[in-house]
Amino acid sequence: MSFVCRFAPSPTGPLHIGGVRTALFNWLLAKKNNGKYYLRIEDTDKERSKDEFKHQIISSLTWLGIVHDGEEYIQSENKNKHTAIAEELIKKGFAYHCYCTAEELENQKALAKKKNLPFIYNRKCRDLKDQKNKPAVLRFKSKISGSTLIKDLVQGDKNISNSTIEDFVILRKDSTPTYQLSAAVDDHEMKISHIIRGDDHMINSFKQKQIYEAMHWEVPSFAHIPLIHSDKGKKLSKRDNASTIDDYVKIGIMADALRNYLLRLGWSHKDKEIFTKQESIDLFDLNAVGRSPSKLDMSRILSMNETYIKTINEKDLFNLFKEYVAKYKKPFDAVKDPILIKCMGFLKNKAKTLEDIYNNAQYIINDEVKISNEDQELLDDPSKIIIKDFLTKFEKLTLLNKENLEPLIKSLIEKHKTNFKGVGQPLRIGLVGSRFGPGLYDVILSLDKTEVIKRLSKL
Repeated sequence: MSFVCRFAPSPTGPLHIGGVRTALFNWLLAKKNNGKYYLRIEDTDKERSKDEFKHQIISSLTWLGIVHDGEEYIQSENKNKHTAIAEELIKKGFAYHCYCTAEELENQKALAKKKNLPFIYNRKCRDLKDQKNKPAVLRFKSKISGSTLIKDLVQGDKNISNSTIEDFVILRKDSTPTYQLSAAVDDHEMKISHIIRGDDHMINSFKQKQIYEAMHWEVPSFAHIPLIHSDKGKKLSKRDNASTIDDYVKIGIMADALRNYLLRLGWSHKDKEIFTKQESIDLFDLNAVGRSPSKLDMSRILSMNETYIKTINEKDLFNLFKEYVAKYKKPFDAVKDPILIKCMGFLKNKAKTLEDIYNNAQYIINDEVKISNEDQELLDDPSKIIIKDFLTKFEKLTLLNKENLEPLIKSLIEKHKTNFKGVGQPLRIGLVGSRFGPGLYDVILSLDKTEVIKRLSKL
């Protein structure tokens, strides 16, 4: 069997994190089975579709390593085929013109609401013999009796009564195709074998299956994955914080870490947590996708990202860091590259994001240290005496290494009857601009001796 999967986002907004996971699962299933994975841009909503969102979708998926085969498929370019199929459905007796006004439909909806029933069009125009010379939508003539079964690859068998599937619109009054028609036609044209999408699309699958059957097309396999919920347990929306890819990229979440997190969001393989890209392809199995909604956990994403930061090659980490800074921060002079590469080993300590590394590296990137008012208050007279004594001893050192610095710091601790913090804090404030930051010895050894003296002499 040939596996052909697709991800079909609408370019009406930035790529949503739930959509990314859907794309990932489709891509994994196709690649595991040596199949094809396509990207279809569903841009039939011309009023809300924007090129900027289309480009953002494509670039975001590419950034994550979810690369589609061939050119992206633009749905609006297949409009003529959609309308041609609509005409065929009329000829076959599976579609009819509906002349009901908006007011009539609103009255039907109000009546259904009053009876606490879901709205289903009352099929008033279903059996009209003559066409009227007035604007009309085209409705699909859904089955009234019996039931429709979908053997879902995640949810199991789903069987619903056909009486609950309304005669849905397939062409609007302006003859433009609706989602139900366009999606079904395109999936057939693209020879899609497996459709993985959110379980909120389940009713759409029942409707589209009827179009397939009416046209005597081979019905694809369906897999409806549970939605991603916010930390409050509600369906994640674009209004939630950190709901789009850009929200993660801007704070320095790495592509491999986010892809790994999304892979594990509703899917598992034994107790394994970290997967290389090839492992995720080799091990992916729809049978291991859970049926319950997954909750987005920012702390877990940060933890996953921290793991990747700790384990990645430091030269590769620097390249990712520099690329991130160039895009989202004030770029630094290339003359700083060698020292930043050398210092990546400790700058990444306790860093959960590339932004954390950027903050840790500020004292290297910037030649001038800015001390906050709060930290400035900690530089009292006893602290300044400690700094002065440090400089006296430090200037005499001919070789800078940790072995020489440790006894120097120890002697200051003993002389001033304090502890490591008592000596280290004022020195770190003077060198970094904050009481927080990398380890004291790492800071001192990352700077030139003259730079250490210059910064501390200003206090």
